[in-house]
Amino acid sequence: MKLLILAVGNKMPSWITEGFNEYAKRMPREATITLIEIKPEARNSGKTAAQIMEAEATRIRAALPAGAFCIALDEHGATPTTKQLTQQMKDWMQQGRDVAFVIGGADGLHDTIKHQAQHLMALSAFTLPHGMVRVILAEQLYRAHSLMHNHPYHRE
Repeated sequence: MKLLILAVGNKMPSWITEGFNEYAKRMPREATITLIEIKPEARNSGKTAAQIMEAEATRIRAALPAGAFCIALDEHGATPTTKQLTQQMKDWMQQGRDVAFVIGGADGLHDTIKHQAQHLMALSAFTLPHGMVRVILAEQLYRAHSLMHNHPYHRE
């Protein structure tokens, strides 16, 4: 199973890249995490937020692997606990499908991406910096995998 994180945005600060890479490298071969950066639409183009999100949605759809279970990260999505995420990961592994998490740009995700996704998920009720979401998501995926295999990383 591949865990893909499609994230609008590039040129992240080094601490974002280092944090993401730290958790991604801890994952075993049967559940790798891969980051796919989506080029954001230029903000100085005179386009509206809706037009910017539409342009980014086109890029996201082009990068989404066929057959992957798509989860859009959205503030209005379900907020699973770590144990619930662990159970979801077990289910994904049993299904043998790749899972693609989609993180929008500065204006969020276009509604077409949210409707195309099989699931909406929120990491927090807080509004989080999009770069930091990559790190938090990678850490939670690692934590869920650790919990699934009784690794001492997760403590109750």
